[in-house]
Amino acid sequence: MTSPLRVAVAGLGIGEKVHLPALRAGASTTPVALWHPRQERLEVACRQAELPGYSNFDDLLANSAVEALVIATPPAPRFELAERALKAGKHLLLEKPAALGAEQVEELQRLAMQRGLTVAIDFEYRAVPLFQQLAALVASGCLGELLLVKFDWLMGSRADPSRPWSWYSQANAGGGVLGSLGTHAFDILHWLVGPTRSLGALLSTAIRERPLDDASGGMAGVDADDIALVQLQLETAEGTLVPAQLNLASVTRRGRGCWLEIYGRDGTAVLGSDNQTDYVHGFGLWHSQGGEPLRQVEAEARWSFARTWADGRIAPVQRLQSWWSEAVRQGHPMVPGLSEAVSSQRCCDWARQGRWKVPGASGPPGGIT
Repeated sequence: MTSPLRVAVAGLGIGEKVHLPALRAGASTTPVALWHPRQERLEVACRQAELPGYSNFDDLLANSAVEALVIATPPAPRFELAERALKAGKHLLLEKPAALGAEQVEELQRLAMQRGLTVAIDFEYRAVPLFQQLAALVASGCLGELLLVKFDWLMGSRADPSRPWSWYSQANAGGGVLGSLGTHAFDILHWLVGPTRSLGALLSTAIRERPLDDASGGMAGVDADDIALVQLQLETAEGTLVPAQLNLASVTRRGRGCWLEIYGRDGTAVLGSDNQTDYVHGFGLWHSQGGEPLRQVEAEARWSFARTWADGRIAPVQRLQSWWSEAVRQGHPMVPGLSEAVSSQRCCDWARQGRWKVPGASGPPGGIT
């Protein structure tokens, strides 16, 4: 038996709603402090959580009782906070995107390796039962040589133009559908199939202004993407290049939700959910072998969660936190970690350039203009 990892939570959005209850639910983690730059917001959270709080980040880092941090702030300050925490010798679990660009993520990776610290990234779909079951299905080889991947993630969470302007509306603050859904989607594709070898994208902003969340009644411009159409090639472990299509949106009223289709020479697998209010509950998995019709696959007990939460994100985040704690205590690499974050973020960076990118090449791949 090892002692639970003593973790502070920095950021009180998803940090308070998801990470804090997940840390408390896990036997291998325990929350010990909260951080938020606004004292009044911090005091409310600390009273409810019955935990000490810090509005000064350096004071938090100086607390020897804090072994590790969950950094769940908005994206813009995340790199600086993570860099300071690593220099102070703290292990990290970072919300995604880990930073505003792949170069920043690579800098965190170098620093973590130099200091011998473990950094996890909250790619929690790797911990969702039916996603794990799909990964095992693909890895079994029963689909045969992969021919095509199609991934639609069409949500309506920001379809209401009266939803207030925020950091999510700003491209330079890490806002937009690429940062929220794309980071997950690229990681899922890399995990299930293989790394991206070429990529091209068309981004769009459908709602170009939103009301300010104050008494002024004013409007502010939106320049972050809320629609992203991406075409890419993934490389399997066998070296096969697989064409893939990824369609993301946060403004599609009655969008079809999250649907991933993997077509192989010998079979087909489909994973999907039309649940617009919960990004984890409601998934189904279907499989077809040969020319048979698609049949729903029964969920295997070995992947299931021990507890069901009203907020579906808590259970997979708790599972990922347990992997993180184990990696810290045993000193082995964390997956998903900064290597996975670099790969995902690089795809987001390429997509924002709006043109085809190929590693090590200056022009588009053959036949693509």
